[in-house]
Amino acid sequence: MDRTASEAEISLRLRRLEGQIRGIQRMIEEQRECEAIVTQLMAVRAALDGVSLQIVSRHIEECLQAPVDEAKRDQLNRTIALFLKLSPGRVAELRDSGAEEEPEKGKA
Repeated sequence: MDRTASEAEISLRLRRLEGQIRGIQRMIEEQRECEAIVTQLMAVRAALDGVSLQIVSRHIEECLQAPVDEAKRDQLNRTIALFLKLSPGRVAELRDSGAEEEPEKGKA
């Protein structure tokens, strides 16, 4: 997916999230059941996590395509660490795809 299409998809997902949050605000104003509100909050959190992972994944791809120098390598390591922090439940997926562990500082 090219950068423009990716940015458009991210923008669309964020607008949907914005609508979901407005819906949660209405639910609170209408004094809806706590369980229903929390369910919607969990859905928003999962969707926001998905957008975060998409943004970080794209950044990792860009780092990998850039010429390698020490600054880029450090930036890539920080980005991968952030990616892993955002996706503790998805580390197994990374292992399955071949990215078994976080690279050591200074190595890519």
